[in-house]
Amino acid sequence: MPGAISKRFENPDETREISKGTFYDVQLETSKAAKVTFQPGWRWSESVKPTVGGDSCQMHHIGYALAGMLHVTAQDGTELDISTGDAYEIQPGHDAWVSGEVPFEALEFDTRTIEGFAKPS
Repeated sequence: MPGAISKRFENPDETREISKGTFYDVQLETSKAAKVTFQPGWRWSESVKPTVGGDSCQMHHIGYALAGMLHVTAQDGTELDISTGDAYEIQPGHDAWVSGEVPFEALEFDTRTIEGFAKPS
């Protein structure tokens, strides 16, 4: 195993197109990283739920927002706006949607989430 590795999202190992969104992931040595872009009008319950089912997103998100704004509502009633420059962690059990007219772009770092996001269970 090499001591260091780098990859670019312009040449991802996997690209996943979802309704109003794109998901690029790269495989590093022992983990994955992803870049997501959600267009205005993207909402988990409308864009991803039809593929994966369930009442809410069951993924654990750890990331960094590059552009735009995402509004998150958790099942416990917590609400949060994530915007450019924010590092974030979102626990399973939430809905989220793009706020405004700017696409939301973010980097994601939870390998299990990257492997399973928007894939049928």
